[in-house]
Amino acid sequence: MRYTKISLRFTTPFDMPYFIGSQIRGALGYALKKVVCINPTYECKECFAAHNCLYYDFYEAKNGYHPYRLDFELGKSYYDLSLYLFEKATDKLPFIVSALHMMLTKNGLGKERTKISEYRLSVNDIPIVKEEKILLPKTPVMVYQPPQKSVSTITLKFLTPLRIKQNNRFVRNAEHLDLRSLINSLYQRKEMLEGRGVIWLQYMVQRNSTKITQNKEGELYAKRRKEKRIS
Repeated sequence: MRYTKISLRFTTPFDMPYFIGSQIRGALGYALKKVVCINPTYECKECFAAHNCLYYDFYEAKNGYHPYRLDFELGKSYYDLSLYLFEKATDKLPFIVSALHMMLTKNGLGKERTKISEYRLSVNDIPIVKEEKILLPKTPVMVYQPPQKSVSTITLKFLTPLRIKQNNRFVRNAEHLDLRSLINSLYQRKEMLEGRGVIWLQYMVQRNSTKITQNKEGELYAKRRKEKRIS
């Protein structure tokens, strides 16, 4: 899978929300629409360019997986986040970086729309802002290579809220989350992002000791032991 990692770090004079995902996603969307929209009406509904629009793909497209993901830890005292672009979205890196720059320096964040002048913006951990100029790397696209060796125990640590359906219902308690549903959800997302259809994996479990728990901090853990997948 092709991907690009964009990292952003900065501090603010205002109190930041405990969960910054909604704020960043909204502020980025507002800036991204300004960067890419070519519709004189500025409306997405029945737009002639909807199916060739980065904003539409990220925020308006229905019944599919959006080709990006925000990554951050809850409860930090400063903004420290990453934005991952997947597959075809990696080709749109200049537009995303431009939108992030506009979000910080022109639109601002918070109730007072505070503008951020000092920040660290990186692509694949390489700083791209120097002397107020944006310099993108020549090869910004990475390729994920899955490990070749199998393991007997896997621990998944969820640092941000998990929104997943099981039996057509959203799971609201970690004890009710089935490992098969979780793995199938991840696999379906990967297949859709790579342009393939939805495929449900079939499993045979031997001496299954799957355990999913929720700790005091609200983090979810899933442990899988001696599970064999049959393709």
